[in-house]
Amino acid sequence: MAGHSKWANIQHRKGRQDAVRAKLFSKFSKEITIAAKMGDPDPEKNPRLRLAVKEAKSQSMPKDNIERAIKKAIGGDGEDYEEIRYEGYGPNGVAVIVEAMTDNRNRTASNVRSTFTKNGGNLGETGSVAFMFERKGEIIYKAAAGDADTIMMAAIEAGAEDVESDEEEHVVYCADTDLNEVATALEAELGESESTKLIWKPTTTTELDLDSMQTLMKLVDALEDDDDVQRVTTNFEASDEVMAQL
Repeated sequence: MAGHSKWANIQHRKGRQDAVRAKLFSKFSKEITIAAKMGDPDPEKNPRLRLAVKEAKSQSMPKDNIERAIKKAIGGDGEDYEEIRYEGYGPNGVAVIVEAMTDNRNRTASNVRSTFTKNGGNLGETGSVAFMFERKGEIIYKAAAGDADTIMMAAIEAGAEDVESDEEEHVVYCADTDLNEVATALEAELGESESTKLIWKPTTTTELDLDSMQTLMKLVDALEDDDDVQRVTTNFEASDEVMAQL
């Protein structure tokens, strides 16, 4: 079973409605503004901002929106957000990591807890599931960027740790602290990537049947609908048969 594509699609399922895209752009704007506030407003001098802008562009976020988010930080506008990570369990004990940015910690904690409870999960303590994941950099190229050997050699030269290739794409993994450096080196060799970001990569997975998968999807969708939630990651695994039924 190709673990990557199965758990990754929960992180970035595509082809959803315009309302979802608007929400996605709002999340990108928040990340860009925070990154610009915390460092230099020039993406070339601020690795976190550069990666945020790159990810926003990969999802077709308009240039005007990106520039507006950076200007917001330069002008001192925008709320003071803090980053919080929540950890919990979904159906069958599947691990769930929720990354949020909020200007009201109490509101977000209450909403996240309530969403877990209403959708068959439960919120755990900090650290309750993080040990089942590793913090990694992830760089994705379409299959057309080169054959598996070419990508593997480029990745090794760039300082990456691992590559997973299939018919659709090449997924390059590296240490979280090396992401900007590895992404820049790969870009020089292979051109622009499809996606470049920090992820939580599962080290152990929990296999789910169709019913559990449907319950998990509802939980993830409900969490992602919260304006304070930036990203949801799980460690589910499912057979090709279950994925096809979904």
